[in-house]
Amino acid sequence: MIFSKQLIYWYLHNKRNLPWRTTIDPYTIWLSEIILQQTRVDQGMSYYFKFIKNFPTVFHLAAASEEEVLKLWQGLGYYSRARNLLFSAKYIVNELNGNFPATYNELLKLKGVGDYTASAIASICFNEPTAVVDGNVYRVLARYFGMDMAINSSEGIKIFKQLAQQSIDKENPSMHNQAIMEFGALMCKPTNPNCAICPLNNSCFALSKNSVKDLPVKEKKAKVKKRYFNYIVIHSSDHQTKIVQRETGIWKNLYEFPLIETNSIIDEEQLIEHEIFKKLFCNLDVNVELFDKEVLVHKLTHQHIYTKFWVVTTGSSSNFSLPWKSIKKYPVPALIDNFLNRYKIN
Repeated sequence: MIFSKQLIYWYLHNKRNLPWRTTIDPYTIWLSEIILQQTRVDQGMSYYFKFIKNFPTVFHLAAASEEEVLKLWQGLGYYSRARNLLFSAKYIVNELNGNFPATYNELLKLKGVGDYTASAIASICFNEPTAVVDGNVYRVLARYFGMDMAINSSEGIKIFKQLAQQSIDKENPSMHNQAIMEFGALMCKPTNPNCAICPLNNSCFALSKNSVKDLPVKEKKAKVKKRYFNYIVIHSSDHQTKIVQRETGIWKNLYEFPLIETNSIIDEEQLIEHEIFKKLFCNLDVNVELFDKEVLVHKLTHQHIYTKFWVVTTGSSSNFSLPWKSIKKYPVPALIDNFLNRYKIN
């Protein structure tokens, strides 16, 4: 209990002024939590404001199309979050008559909501004493209590959740959860934490054992997969192009240029000989130019995408029917959006 009270006292004097901290509206809190999954606060802030402006209530969000939501989400990554957000909004409106789930167990039924998000909403909005455990919380608990169990192991996840639950202030779970998360973000940082002024430094196990840098412990990450993308950027004589909608993967339902994925980096001759290229430009004269001299590397969590954008000027065809001036209306991955911002249309 002393642990919790010290955290709350620190929080009240040091917390950041964040917009979602001025409300206990579950829709608003849910929106902020989904946006901030795998996202820094400074990066997610603008997206939060955009979503609140465009979809001020769950009814507005439920009425949106997936394309509208994905376009607004563009650049934030982990697009399954956006698809799950829309799916759950429709579920709340259509199945729950717009009434937001009010308990941890009911919140878990929402698509895209796991233990952490359900705990955050349940405690902040409904004062349910269920502890949050995210990266910041893992770090605080591991260092303070001297836990050397891997935080990304199945056993570690279970043990840390139990420890977090035992440590929570059951009379004030909302404040406790927000305090421990903020403490991990601002004070007990991954690198160079300022232990000298930490209010918990007299009782922190890691500090007493000089093991702050060693905790928390993580199991080795999965090997990063290398992929090789060749995008065909079509520029026809009547200023048309072609984009296609992805059907699977992390960019599902986003749009991209026709893609030739290969097992390694290829040159222009290999590109032209590829069956996808031949099918695209059957009986058409083409001129091919590589847009960037160097291969672009787009790094995602578990894969690195080595990318070439091949600009192909050619004659008109019914197969190329999208006006270049319309392309910015479509939701695309950040990789494509960055290219479009650099590509000057003649």
